[in-house]
Amino acid sequence: MKIQQHYSSERSRWLRKPFASGAFVSWLIETGSLTARLQRSYANFAVQTVRLEDAKPLDDEAGLLQSKPHKRALVREVLLLGNQQPVVFAHSVLPQASLRGAWYGLGKLGNKPLGATLFANPKVKRTPLSYKKLLPNHALYRLAASHLADKPAYLWARRSIFHLNCANILVTEVFLPQLLDQ
Repeated sequence: MKIQQHYSSERSRWLRKPFASGAFVSWLIETGSLTARLQRSYANFAVQTVRLEDAKPLDDEAGLLQSKPHKRALVREVLLLGNQQPVVFAHSVLPQASLRGAWYGLGKLGNKPLGATLFANPKVKRTPLSYKKLLPNHALYRLAASHLADKPAYLWARRSIFHLNCANILVTEVFLPQLLDQ
């Protein structure tokens, strides 16, 4: 499956490799389930839902999902907690068509990890990961940093699309500084 990437400007460009990502590199390039790796890394792992609503995706997200910019989707945002500290902010865009069939229950996960559901089904395909150093003017930086007491100069993020039976789900994970404190 080939997902065409659309860019509204040079600033929205996501990278194919996480250049100069330092200590975050092994987390960023993890191709398996991030949830499973976090569960192995933290004795006390939890998911905390912070937003679940029918909303307009970000402009570049709509383009990736080959959706019209004004078309609404289910937007789910969660904090992945390690030892009661937020370590990853996850932002998922689930078009309405993706909430039918095999993925009918995805809108009702509550505090269960989406990744566990996606990686449990061998028929789910994933596009290659793309990466971005998010600066404070980026919407995803602002969403993720709102859960931090101290705001860093930038945050690293990665994203990919999961595909099953013509349904696409965009998952973006923003890595928070506390992840490196383990």
